[in-house]
Amino acid sequence: MDAQRAQEIVDSSDMVAVTYNGENVYIEHVDRSSGNATIHPLDQPEDKQMVEINQLMEQ
Repeated sequence: MDAQRAQEIVDSSDMVAVTYNGENVYIEHVDRSSGNATIHPLDQPEDKQMVEINQLMEQ
């Protein structure tokens, strides 16, 4: 996924299916300058992590 699409998903009111390493995740924040995004598993909102945007996959 690219940074533009990741930001569109964050800004959308619709729930878009995104995975990271095969796990369904929610994108909380996109940092275009670093190419990273803050995500968490859908069922574990407290388990936040920073990952490279290009490792996220839209389903």
